[in-house]
Amino acid sequence: MFRVSKNPREEQAVNDNSANATVPTIPSASVPSPPPRAVTESEVLARDIKDGKLSGFVGAGTVLKGEATFKALLRVDGHLSGRITSADGTLIVSVGGQVDADIEVAVAIINGTVNGDIIASKRIEMGRAAKVTGNIQTPALVVENGAVFEGSCRMLQLKEAQDKRREEEARLAASEEEVRAEEEEAATELSDYAV
Repeated sequence: MFRVSKNPREEQAVNDNSANATVPTIPSASVPSPPPRAVTESEVLARDIKDGKLSGFVGAGTVLKGEATFKALLRVDGHLSGRITSADGTLIVSVGGQVDADIEVAVAIINGTVNGDIIASKRIEMGRAAKVTGNIQTPALVVENGAVFEGSCRMLQLKEAQDKRREEEARLAASEEEVRAEEEEAATELSDYAV
């Protein structure tokens, strides 16, 4: 056993000269700090909700039906069915989570089961335990080994796809105008010959 005590000579000097006393100190580096405490999942969730990082949480054993709209982050450990939307948010479906819904979010991180179409404006990540049945559309896709995906995938940038569609519509409208102009010109020439 290690015991820290004062030298008896120093004790006598301290008693004699209490005004000029110096007490030996132990350097802080030699005092071990307690090991970091393990943080539970509930504590992490509570901190994320408090900090505004988590907008919603569907716990294991919970079943929700309807439309879910959120801003920051929605985590699903239970069962959610209906429709999920968020312009800038992140949807996390945990290993035990199941979503039966059409999803429209910025980021989708799937580790559970999703039955429905997913449109993500930034990216979709499918973990090893992911099971996705439905069509997906995203500019970036990450699929880990072991993930199961049944459906079609489109990886065009959403803005690019919209611009391309507008260009095609403009081109079709212009070609229709050309066809009408040619038909009118042909009709005018025929009427000139008829006279």
